[in-house]
Parts: sequence; structure tokens; C-alpha cells
Amino acid sequence: MLMVVSPAKKLDYDSDLPTDQYTQPRFLEDARELIDQLKELEPHEVSNLMGLSEQLGELNAQRYQEWHTPFTPENARPAVLSFHGDVYQGMQPHKFSEKDFDFAQQHLRILSGLYGVLRPLDLMQPYRLEMGTKLETTRGKDLYAFWREQVTESLNSELAADDGVLLNLASNEYFKAIDKKKLNARVITPQFKDWKNGQYKMISFYAKKARGMMAAYVIRNHLTDPEDVKGFDTDGYTFNEELSKGDDWVFTRDES
Repeated sequence: MLMVVSPAKKLDYDSDLPTDQYTQPRFLEDARELIDQLKELEPHEVSNLMGLSEQLGELNAQRYQEWHTPFTPENARPAVLSFHGDVYQGMQPHKFSEKDFDFAQQHLRILSGLYGVLRPLDLMQPYRLEMGTKLETTRGKDLYAFWREQVTESLNSELAADDGVLLNLASNEYFKAIDKKKLNARVITPQFKDWKNGQYKMISFYAKKARGMMAAYVIRNHLTDPEDVKGFDTDGYTFNEELSKGDDWVFTRDES
């Protein structure tokens, strides 16, 4: 069973690292092609491209200029320990054991607008480039056109060596980077809903955090059978068979 998650806008390059393990991204040359193009943009053009404030435009233009290879532990950081958004606050990878990192390296993939697909321990330098960005490249009108074929082929090669089950914990924006027609997998998509105003609703902040918590549940328990995922019970969530349909699995949480 392979899991995919989205990256995060918020980054952490300051906290202590719980592991000294690291690997290199598989699509570093493709990332370099994008960076070379992004380096030509002025800060205000970066802001316009991604709808950022002037300050964030300047920050990310500077990141593009400073991006360089080779990646080393001195100038880069393992991906799963670099992102610090809601998903990763739910996942809490800084609490993983070495065995957990080993398992995550085999079963967790992070989809990325700049790096395509990252394994948890792949080194990365700081960036912001969301998958939905309409950056025209040599491969098409946007980043979906740039990445879709490679991301799909990469996942297929790994799924073929596994059991052909993909646990989709990514957002719609990032999962669209996968060509579902060419994906050779059974795709299970968990949904997380909270009880509010008399019904179960998906609340974005809680759902993002829950995706990270589910990834951590799979990793810490070293789960390989998708049926075992239904036992997910972190932070009050439980599998709701009545609301689930097929491989769209719904997990609900009542008011505490």
C-alpha cells in the first residue's frame, strides 16, 4: 500500500532533525529545469504568477536564485521534516522512530509542484510552487502538463512492486497531477467529517490535519493491508460504514 499526500506552504528549516538519514530526489534534473525558468522572473512577476504578497514574492524569488545542487544535509533538509502545514502537524514526523522513517520511505510519497514526487527522506531546498500554478513550460501550459506523465509512471512502478493499492491523502489540487486513467491501482480516498450544526461536514483545517494523522497511523503501525486503515481512531475519528461508498471511505468525529 502506497500513500500520497500534498506538500505545505509553511516550511521548517530551523528545528532539530530526529534522523540523519537522507536520500536524493528522483526528479532533480526536472526541478532544475523549472528553477532555471523561475530564476528569470522578477519578484513582482513571482507575486503575480502565484497570487502572493509583495513580501512573499521577494522571498520566493530569492529562494529560486539561491537554489543549487548538489543537495547536501548542509544546504537541504528531508522533505517530510521540511513541510510544516496542517497535514504535517497532524503527522508529527519529528516523533517518528528510525523504523518509522524506514517504513515511511517505502510507503509514503509527497506530491510537489517543483520536485514532482518526493520520498520522505529526499532532501529538498525551500521553495513555493503550487501544483495548480499556470506556469507554461516546454511540456505544456501548466505544471500538470509538466509532471503528469512522470508522476504517474513513477507511482505505477512502485505500485507494481507493492499490492497495487493507493491511499489518497492528497488534496484535489495535487491528486490531479496523477493521470487516473493510466494509474494501475485501486484508489482509496478517505474523507474526514466533523459533526456541526446537526450534520457531518468536511472542515478544511480538521480534514488536512486528519490526513496527516492517518498517514502517521499507517506508518507507526506499519500497516500494509488497507482494511486495517479502517481501524484509524486518532483524535476521536472512527470509520463510518453508513456514509462510506465503495473506496470513498468516510471517517467521522462527533462533538467532544
